Amino acid sequence: LGATGTGKSATTAWLIEQVQRPTLVLAHNKTLAAQLANEFRELLPNNAVEYFVSYYDYYQPEAYVPQTDTFIEKDSSINSEVERLRHSTTNSLLSRRDVVVVSTVSCIYGLGAAEEYLEAMVALQVGQNVGRDALIRRFVGMQYERNDVDFSRGKFRVRGDTIEIIPMYEEHAVRIELFGDEIEALYSLHPLTGDVLQTMDAVSVFPATHYAASPATMQRAIVTIQEELHERLQELEREGKLLEAQRLRMRTQFDLEMMEQIGFCSGIENYSRHIDGRQPGEAPNCLLDYFPDDFLVVIDESHVTVPQIGAMYEGDASRKRTLVEHGFRLPSALDNRPLKWNEFKDRVGQTVYLSATPGKYELGIADGVVEQIIRPTGLIDPEIVVKPTKGQIDDLLEEIRVRVERDERILVTTLTKKMAEELTDFLAEAGVKVRYLHSDVDTLRRVELLTELRAGVYDVLVGINLLREGLDLPEVSLVAILDADKEGFLRSSTSLIQTIGRAARNVSGAVHMYADVLT
Repeated sequence: LGATGTGKSATTAWLIEQVQRPTLVLAHNKTLAAQLANEFRELLPNNAVEYFVSYYDYYQPEAYVPQTDTFIEKDSSINSEVERLRHSTTNSLLSRRDVVVVSTVSCIYGLGAAEEYLEAMVALQVGQNVGRDALIRRFVGMQYERNDVDFSRGKFRVRGDTIEIIPMYEEHAVRIELFGDEIEALYSLHPLTGDVLQTMDAVSVFPATHYAASPATMQRAIVTIQEELHERLQELEREGKLLEAQRLRMRTQFDLEMMEQIGFCSGIENYSRHIDGRQPGEAPNCLLDYFPDDFLVVIDESHVTVPQIGAMYEGDASRKRTLVEHGFRLPSALDNRPLKWNEFKDRVGQTVYLSATPGKYELGIADGVVEQIIRPTGLIDPEIVVKPTKGQIDDLLEEIRVRVERDERILVTTLTKKMAEELTDFLAEAGVKVRYLHSDVDTLRRVELLTELRAGVYDVLVGINLLREGLDLPEVSLVAILDADKEGFLRSSTSLIQTIGRAARNVSGAVHMYADVLT
């Protein structure tokens, strides 16, 4: 239990240093996870500090709306830099122990089996006997793509007896020089300039996908998928659902042909139960399985993160049930899912919960509560002023001008997106340097916006509820909360305490709440 600004992140880093165990730190959104990862990199410079979040900038899961008979195809855009960081995480976990992974709930979603991933790895060393064609086949089997023209991450190119590959988790390429059937030299090189950065004795190349499976595993999976398809089709035909049966037959046969030909298909994660050889209802493999048995878990801002972990399963299952009922997916697709809360509990050992406003659950199960109240910076809590809502915008403008003159920054929180946009436009017209932050802004841009605010590129940031837990902005001296008396989850006591906490990192920090009713 630590008040805002008392150095919870630093305490966590010292804890990790004392216990010397691989650690998973859970945060409830990507912005906070990125901030934590940066802090840990500074505090633990020699460790592998990894960042593991969902790699989708945009994700529309496949869904079916029976009322209007509309099927929505899965559509997503993958951020390749974040994908590299995910692969870097699994690579570090399987090859060293001094790993700290900062993750969002992404870590309880299905990921390929760690054993298969390790088995598919290619270990190379100088002097090893391996044929050029055999090596190329291994790389293709690991889902790397041969492309002699466009050389980028996840691809390799071949020139005579030289093979160059950029592993999924690396920024640099690996050059393998063969002499006959023997590896003569291994180099790390810059992919653009081709400059040799270092000479290596050995190197391991991990698969380009977490769903790597050996040909034998694939064949076994194809057989069990066909069996399930046969049973399900009979079931649908008995119920007289001929359209659904036909739809399922076409979709599944197409996927099976792809798997047989290239060992992969779009949406392969929906068949993960068959590929892993799991029983119906059994929990999927996920990032937690890549950790050794004695790892430590730290749940940051646990009053938000704990309920979030618990809610993931139900939301996922209700959407998939509709797809299964209408013949878009086999029933086994329901087993490609996030972990349930009790499965998560079974997989983690020692857990530390961090929060300024802990929930009932954490307080109930904790063996002890450590209070961290004194700020090492010596700052006291911000001054809180309640003002009437009448004329709130004019008053806000006046307050902003006072602070801009002192070269300080301001956060304003509104209730709706529309309000945030209108307020931003109004302030901009009044000559204020202002930006606004909300859920449509993509992950990496959010971090940039916060950096620009601190650097003084602009003075005011307007947001809705992204301006809450854990954001560390010492330059901010005023937090303005508009419509503070409207009831709702954005204005509950926990939310308000967290929002107020954003001003607790500045000597002259103040919070102005615009409200007519005091509860």
